[in-house]
Amino acid sequence: MPAAVALLCILSLALWLNGGKVQGLEERLPQADRPEVAQTSEKKPVSETWTLTRSDGAPADLPGSWPRFRGTDFDGVAPDGPPLARSWPEGGPERLWSVGVGEGHAGPTVLDGRVYLLDYDQSERRDALRCLSLRDGAEIWRFSYPVDVMRQYGMSRTVPAVTEKYVVSLGPKCDVTCVDSLTGEFRWALDLVRDFGAHVPRWYAGQCPLIDDGKTIIAVGGDALMIAVDCETGRVVWRTPNPKRWEMTHSSVMPAEIAGRRMYVYCASGGVAGVAANTGELLWEYDGWQVTFANVPSPVMVGGGRIFLSGGYGAGSMMLQVEKQGDRFEPRPLWRIDQNAFGTEQHTAVFYGGHIYGVSTNQQLVCLDLSGRIVWSSGIAHKFAKGRGNYLVADGLLLVMSDTGMLTLAEATPAGYRELAKAQVLPGQDAYGPMAITGGRLIVRDLNTLRCLDVRRK
Repeated sequence: MPAAVALLCILSLALWLNGGKVQGLEERLPQADRPEVAQTSEKKPVSETWTLTRSDGAPADLPGSWPRFRGTDFDGVAPDGPPLARSWPEGGPERLWSVGVGEGHAGPTVLDGRVYLLDYDQSERRDALRCLSLRDGAEIWRFSYPVDVMRQYGMSRTVPAVTEKYVVSLGPKCDVTCVDSLTGEFRWALDLVRDFGAHVPRWYAGQCPLIDDGKTIIAVGGDALMIAVDCETGRVVWRTPNPKRWEMTHSSVMPAEIAGRRMYVYCASGGVAGVAANTGELLWEYDGWQVTFANVPSPVMVGGGRIFLSGGYGAGSMMLQVEKQGDRFEPRPLWRIDQNAFGTEQHTAVFYGGHIYGVSTNQQLVCLDLSGRIVWSSGIAHKFAKGRGNYLVADGLLLVMSDTGMLTLAEATPAGYRELAKAQVLPGQDAYGPMAITGGRLIVRDLNTLRCLDVRRK
């Protein structure tokens, strides 16, 4: 007992001398016991270490494209394509091909019969940008570089952006690389940690790069809030100052047209910002929207200068109105609802037909109107596992993936939840990765498997 009392006195004295904190002890936050990501960048530059491997695969002569995160128009909606089946056979949609991938949640993009995927080769410990045939999944080429990545709920997370000339990827430790989209030949690379003082987010980078008007747009969150890089030369065209030192999140940059001004909207650690597309000037910022712990969903443009924001970890959802007043853009909240009404933890809601669709933190599919009113929810009988799977709209239909690899087909209508079909299409562990659809071919993935399904109407 005397020894215990003496120890208590010593701890009390240490607390008093250190302003309430004992040296060597650390506050443990809920859900914060994941390993931290190293912020130093001691590895050699990609320009000195890359390898290009060519294989026997060949591009497919097939129509359609899904060239970036959230598709052609950045909205998770397929703008065209053949009619889709309204029902499936007992075994689900026909499987066209299946390939193994490294642990992760990175989604594919598609252009000119090629499928692009930023993978992680665990045996070689290399980021691997892979180009596959849309017809059979055969590998055409692989561009890789060494990077040491630990398992943190998988390794890869981001979706590359592709044009007829370039494909740009953002690796787990913030390596931005640009290669020739046809041949895989190296063009340029940036290390955002070394070059711009960026901080690698917890669970590694989840931001998907944007190619717009021949420039790669990246939200850095270090010495610059955002940068534009010339895709041809790798030269930084402009950079947005970051005096508040907002950090990179898992959210991705989205383009917007507000009051005749083209801009890029981004959800950083300290709030939302709008950046001029031509100059990088900071047009507006709003610090009333912050998602604690992990900011993942991207902003959704719903017209009229309105931006829908949603998040997990208690954030709920908000509609932000951005208006031009004189020479300034002014943001203001129109409404906010808590997570019990609607909040998306990992994936970005889809705006379609004047309504907002998404899987909320209660694991139900929800339809909202633009005033924040719940039009319908799928109900407790139609939950989607943990609610972390992806969803998109094609041919007026919602395709919704659960964490377990169960794919659901439902009508994208405010009239009510109308489920049409359901099938187990993946082995099922952590099927979090964004899907892509083109020409009636749906590409899906879970932790270790990438598959292409035929969802066309026969």
